[in-house]
Amino acid sequence: MDKAGWAMTLTPLNLRVADPTFQCEDRLMADGAADIDIINATAQGKLKSLIERIERLEEDKKAVSTDLKEVYGEAKGEGFDVKIIRKVVKLRATDKAKRQEEEALIDLYITAIGGL
Repeated sequence: MDKAGWAMTLTPLNLRVADPTFQCEDRLMADGAADIDIINATAQGKLKSLIERIERLEEDKKAVSTDLKEVYGEAKGEGFDVKIIRKVVKLRATDKAKRQEEEALIDLYITAIGGL
């Protein structure tokens, strides 16, 4: 189920969306694939809107990825260890309690195997 509460099933033979406003008629082709002939206007609009949103988000993601590469490159150019910076960023993003729990487990495991 997706966030909107719609259940989707996709098989090689058909496409069905468990939404009462979604209506389609499919025909099986000779190779067993489904040919969706009719999708109602509401479903067409929703599908188009979702695809356009995904495309915009993919563009945004690409732009952010490029920006991150540039910033990490700048950090490297300034003499900083990018691998360590990535670890620091990851640690800062982790909840303090979860981070402390992970650190405690690491210490416990290291102690259990007799140290490093």
